[in-house]
Amino acid sequence: MNNPVFLRACRGQSVEHVPVWFMRQAGRSLPEYRALRGTGSILDAIADPVIASEVTMQPVRRYGVDAAILFSDIVVPYHAIDFGVDVVPGRGPVIAEPFRGTNDLARLRDLTALDVAHVTQTVDLVVKELEESNTPLIGFAGAPFTVASYLVEGSPTRDFAIIKGLMHQDPTLFQQLLERLVDITISFLRFQVDHGARALQIFDSWAGSLTRDEYQRFALPATCAVIDGLIDLGVPTILFGVGTGELLDLMATAGSTVVGIDWHVDLDQGRRRVGPKPVQGNLDPARCLSGEKLGVEAAREVLVRAGTDAGHIFNLGHGVLPDTDPAVLEAIVRVVHEEGRAGVQ
Repeated sequence: MNNPVFLRACRGQSVEHVPVWFMRQAGRSLPEYRALRGTGSILDAIADPVIASEVTMQPVRRYGVDAAILFSDIVVPYHAIDFGVDVVPGRGPVIAEPFRGTNDLARLRDLTALDVAHVTQTVDLVVKELEESNTPLIGFAGAPFTVASYLVEGSPTRDFAIIKGLMHQDPTLFQQLLERLVDITISFLRFQVDHGARALQIFDSWAGSLTRDEYQRFALPATCAVIDGLIDLGVPTILFGVGTGELLDLMATAGSTVVGIDWHVDLDQGRRRVGPKPVQGNLDPARCLSGEKLGVEAAREVLVRAGTDAGHIFNLGHGVLPDTDPAVLEAIVRVVHEEGRAGVQ
C-alpha cells in the first residue's frame, strides 16, 4: 500500500488535505446499515464476516472518508473467550457473571487467533476491497481500564462505584485483572494487523471517570503496556477517551502515535496540552444534528482551532449519533477536504 493521507497525518507529516473519518461512522445513522442489520445483537452481525465487512465499507463508499474502521465492538474478544458477555440493544454490554474475585481471573484465558477468526476474516475481506482506493483500515480494541469497567460493573454505569471500590480496596487483584486484559488486548490488536489493519485505535472511553492520580496509578500503566506490545508492528496507534480533557497531558505519555481529543476541550487548547504529537478530533457530534449549514459551520470552527501545523486528523469528539443525517457528514467531509490544510509549505 502506498502512503495514504491518513497515515501521513498520523505520523505528523505534511498532507495535501486534512484527513477525516468518523468514530461510529458505520452504524445506525445509515439507512443501508439498518436495512442490512435488522434486529438482534450487534455480536451476531460481527460474527458474520460478509455482513461485518459490508457494514465497514458502507461509510467509505458514502462519505469518501480517508480511513475505514472495523465494524466490531470492544467486548468482542471477551465474548470470544466465553466470559459471558452480550450486547443488549438499548443497554450496551452486559456481563452475566461480573468479575468479583481471584477465581474470575481464570475466566480471562489467553485469546487465540481461532477465537476471533470471524474478525480476521472480516479484516481480510475489507482490506481486499480497500486496495483499489488505497484507503487504510483502522483496527481497534478497548483499553484495559475501560474493559475492566464493564467486566466489573456488569453493565454500563454512571458512577463507577464497584470498579473504584475494587481499585482502592484490593489494588493487587485489580492489577492482576489489568494484566490479563493487557495480554488479551495486545493479542486482539496484533491479529488485526497481521491481516492487514494499517492503524489501531485504543478506546479508553471511561478514563474520564478517574482523577489524575487514579489515572496515573490504575489506568495509564496498563495502556502503556498495550502500546509497548504493539510498537514492533510499526503501525500508528490512536489513544482516545471521553471527558479526558484534564488527562490529555498524561495520555500523551502513553506512547501512542496520536491522541484523540473529545469535544469538551477546544482543539487549540487540546493541542497545547498534548504537546508535539498528532491529534485527532474533535467536532461535537450534537452539532451535526441541526442540518448541513450548521454542521459545516461547526466543522470550520474545528479547522480554525486546529491550525495549520501538521498532524491533525479530523473526527468527531465521540461517535456519530444515531439521528445524524448522512448528508451532513457528506458535507463535512467535502469541507474538510477542500479547506483543511496541515503542514503544507
